[in-house]
Amino acid sequence: MFFHYHPYKPFLYNDTKAIIVGTLPPPRFCTKEYKEEDVLFCYGSKDNLLWKALDEIYSLNLLYDNSQEAIEQRKEFLIKKKIGICDIVESCYREKIDASDLGMKDIELRDILGFLNRYKEIKTIIFTGSLSKNSPEYLFRQVLKQNNITYLKISEETPKKHMFILDRNITTISLTSPSNAANRYIGSTQEFKEKRKINSNYSTFDFRVNQYKNIFNNL
Repeated sequence: MFFHYHPYKPFLYNDTKAIIVGTLPPPRFCTKEYKEEDVLFCYGSKDNLLWKALDEIYSLNLLYDNSQEAIEQRKEFLIKKKIGICDIVESCYREKIDASDLGMKDIELRDILGFLNRYKEIKTIIFTGSLSKNSPEYLFRQVLKQNNITYLKISEETPKKHMFILDRNITTISLTSPSNAANRYIGSTQEFKEKRKINSNYSTFDFRVNQYKNIFNNL
């Protein structure tokens, strides 16, 4: 069994207003077998499209390499936008060494409610994917259930929104996953098909950029 742990601590600070919540970086971030275009920070995998979409939206001119400068660029953006990152999984075990959420076993979660109680300005949680087994939202719902906290649906439209009450109202938003594994799902949506009819060059990346822009610009 492969022990898969999160190599990065939550990136949080006192005036954080929204947090991005995923699970774990790919296993190679534990074994330090990095690819040239990997950034040694949350969502830094060259195959993850989150930073590429944000780069496109905000013209950040980000570096995609193993340098400290690439890390600092991303931290500066997050601080400017008052966004934090607090992935929900601390560690897990895997029989197959891959990055699938479904393959995680013996999952140890981070104390995400503890972080929410500590950082009182957080009003929004952005999940990096929709609801499926072992997804960030799936695991978070388990935490709420264990603490007898009601999870209420706000909107069924994609991206879906829910809310719960801690000592304040907190809204959750479920992004279409920045993983390329979600491309087939995107291609099956009516929204994508309609836009593809209008513009044959419209891509699954364009779909994400449009969705993420609406979310991050309204935090």
